[in-house]
Amino acid sequence: MDKQYEIDNEIEIDLKSLLLELLASWKIIFLAGVIAGGLAYAYSSFLVVPQYESTSELYVLSKSTSITSLADIQMGSSLTNDYIVIVKGRPVLDQVIANLQLNETYKSLYGKISLENPSNSRVLKITVTDADPNIAKAIADEVAEVASAYIAEKMEQDPPNIIQKGYADGQPVSPNVIKNTVLGAMAGFVLSMAIIVLANLFNDTIATPEDVEKKIGLNVLGTLPLEESEDDDYIQKKRRKKRRK
Repeated sequence: MDKQYEIDNEIEIDLKSLLLELLASWKIIFLAGVIAGGLAYAYSSFLVVPQYESTSELYVLSKSTSITSLADIQMGSSLTNDYIVIVKGRPVLDQVIANLQLNETYKSLYGKISLENPSNSRVLKITVTDADPNIAKAIADEVAEVASAYIAEKMEQDPPNIIQKGYADGQPVSPNVIKNTVLGAMAGFVLSMAIIVLANLFNDTIATPEDVEKKIGLNVLGTLPLEESEDDDYIQKKRRKKRRK
């Protein structure tokens, strides 16, 4: 029981000393957070190119298709999954590149397009991300047009209806400057605290009698006085301070 108590007591003292060390270094921690947050803000505001989104929507079942049973609804859902593959296929995207005379490759344009099928619906959302909002809108509209015509031709289906054209509201979707700044500041806080804690844990320097008892586990029987030269230096420093006052 005594040994367990000593171990628990020692851990408690260590945690307390670490907490006191962090409190004593709060200025450093605060400064590190401010600097990291400032760097994240500068990076997000001046170095990252803003990206814009535009979304067009296709309705999978055309107006000539009547839904009379659960099988028809399931067929519409299956067609939606097929359209997801077709819309981002090479024939459609190559045709979009040719029609708009884009300086893009198939892979680069493929990476700018994301498709979404909201649950329990037959709507296919085509979202395009680009550094130019007008180009994003043009691509979203053209992908919808080309995909609709391609599906009607190759799948012998009525072309899906375009129920929404793309839009260009001028609001970037990334980067999120506020979010990046907060995350940068938090990273600065955490990193500086970790460095202080590690420096304290690995510091085995003995500077005071309390360090002897804490790090070695021995009791201090006595201390040596300062050397005469050190004592003279100390006295001279005190005299200089008095003269300045």
